Amino acid sequence: MSEFWIYFQIGLKHVLDIHAYDHVLFLIALAVPFSFKDWKRIVLLVTLFTIGHTMALLLSIFGIIAIKVNVVELLIPITILITAFYNLFTAGKSSKKESISVVFFITLFFGIIHGLGFSNYFKSILGGSATSKLLPLGEFALGIEAAQIVVVFVVLVLSYIVQTVFRFSKRDWTLVMSAFIIGVVLPMIVESEIWIR
Repeated sequence: MSEFWIYFQIGLKHVLDIHAYDHVLFLIALAVPFSFKDWKRIVLLVTLFTIGHTMALLLSIFGIIAIKVNVVELLIPITILITAFYNLFTAGKSSKKESISVVFFITLFFGIIHGLGFSNYFKSILGGSATSKLLPLGEFALGIEAAQIVVVFVVLVLSYIVQTVFRFSKRDWTLVMSAFIIGVVLPMIVESEIWIR
């Protein structure tokens, strides 16, 4: 049980690390267009993101996929930027079934990209064979899922407060938060090490 808590806490800290806030930024961008009545949809999106993240770690552990760190470090803020821009263009519009399935697929794919960013560190903290890393990987994934649900819950509470107390429309709240996220993420892309030759 103590081992479970070790990897579960690593998962929690991975998401809630104040110095690596890209994960939280992505979750904010993902959750901001939703409200409490959409909880099933947002939980499904969060779970798909966790599945993608875990798939990337799994592929990395078994040596199936390897990608340069600086490429992943550029792709992660790009996924956040795309999500925030998607919010800008869809804010206030009714969600269609087709676009939701596309969002689900893209969220899964973005989860894979974010997982690749953590794969080298994850492999370095685990010794032994690839198969011996499966249980810790599952425990880590549960920690990630729990932390992500906490972040999304906080975003939904803030959304509720802003929309009921401060009388922001859902559309305006989505636009303001998405613009803020874009403002934070653009410097991350511009200052990426990939541009340094």
